[in-house]
Amino acid sequence: MTHGIPAYTTDDCIAALATAWGRSALAIIRASGQGSVERLAPAFSRPEKLRAARETELLHGLIRDPASGEAVDEVMLSVFRDGAGYTGEEAFEIYCHGSLPGIRRILELLGGLGFRQAQPGEFTYRAFCNGKMDLTRAEAVEEIIAARTGKAHCLALHRLAGGVERRINEAKTLLAETLAGIEIRLDYPEEDAPDSAPDSPLSSSPARAEEILDRLLASYTEGRLYQEGVRVALAGRPNAGKSSLFNLFLKEERSIVCEEPGTTRDYIEALIPLAGIPVKLYDTAGLRSPDGPAEAEGVRRSRLLLDSADLVLYLVDASQADGFRMSAADGENIRRLGVRGLAVWNKIDAAPRLPAGRGCAGGLPGISARTGEGIPELLSALEKRLAPRQALSGDEPLTGSLRQRDLLEKSLTAIRRFRSREEKYPLDILAEDIREALSALGEITGEVTTEEMLALMFSRFCVGK
Repeated sequence: MTHGIPAYTTDDCIAALATAWGRSALAIIRASGQGSVERLAPAFSRPEKLRAARETELLHGLIRDPASGEAVDEVMLSVFRDGAGYTGEEAFEIYCHGSLPGIRRILELLGGLGFRQAQPGEFTYRAFCNGKMDLTRAEAVEEIIAARTGKAHCLALHRLAGGVERRINEAKTLLAETLAGIEIRLDYPEEDAPDSAPDSPLSSSPARAEEILDRLLASYTEGRLYQEGVRVALAGRPNAGKSSLFNLFLKEERSIVCEEPGTTRDYIEALIPLAGIPVKLYDTAGLRSPDGPAEAEGVRRSRLLLDSADLVLYLVDASQADGFRMSAADGENIRRLGVRGLAVWNKIDAAPRLPAGRGCAGGLPGISARTGEGIPELLSALEKRLAPRQALSGDEPLTGSLRQRDLLEKSLTAIRRFRSREEKYPLDILAEDIREALSALGEITGEVTTEEMLALMFSRFCVGK
């Protein structure tokens, strides 16, 4: 391991707990490596049955201590022969009870049988090395595990199924055709060119490749939105109903609701899904001249948070407004938020009269965080503000990896450079542009890579994956 990056090897047997480390009904222990089934046989109550197990066969038996014969746990055991399992090499999985002492004992037994503790991402690394997946699919594995909403999970699953890989391969094929045409022209001067030499403009295939890659690159913002989410803060003067609305969004009593102004001294945060987007929601301290150092610090932190939030929902107390005219303080606070602010009347259930079909800004109807009136309309407005501005078609893959984005940009730069100087530069120079574009795409899928880059990428995975 160099500078915290693991050094993976593929010539030994590895094992790790694949489920969360904690008490549960069941746990899964995964192992992989050539000869792993034979290594396990002495610790299984039916060794000959295990040795003869067919591909993906499921066996029932006991894990025993080979030295003492003592039973450790009753398990189910699945066997994967070469090419059948996740890693593409001989492997097995043990389905045992989720007892921490039992799990620990099985892992210790495996260590005694010659299984090394797997490092983070090492199973997926072996799957990549054995051709079970390219790097876009490998990254999708991590994204599935990290998904915080159903939409994010669905998009990552699409990438795991090869959506991004197929688009990349389409572009690579087009560029490879272009490079082949250039090399034919280099090898055969025009007067000696064989009948099969292409006579169409070289830029036709790169133009189609550019269109494919452009769409993939355009999808990055949307892909990251569903992975990383957005920060939405509730703001307003004291007693505007921020904590009540916060609790309503969460469907639980998280923030203290009190008529005494200044109850919230520091911001509170929680994660909620909205239109498939992970939203980190913040309840902040009321914006006013603070009463004491504690509240002053709370207001200071709230303003810092509001400055960094992607969207701020600013509540104005309708019960205190004079004919639904906001105060100068509210008006100034909303003005400071600019385009990130979304203002709305709250407490319309306690207002002398209802707003005339709109809120104090943004065309929103009034709401009541106490009764829930107007909340569906508010959620709809929030979804419109948070949704991607240029949503792609339902079957269009989204790329959510910063690494993929940078390499797409690198490939597109080379393609555009080629197209801009096709009529002016010698063929050997133009060929280098296409090679550079192909090399960047090869890095995305994993044909062009380095051990250090692979180790850095897979080390972000959890142990057992």
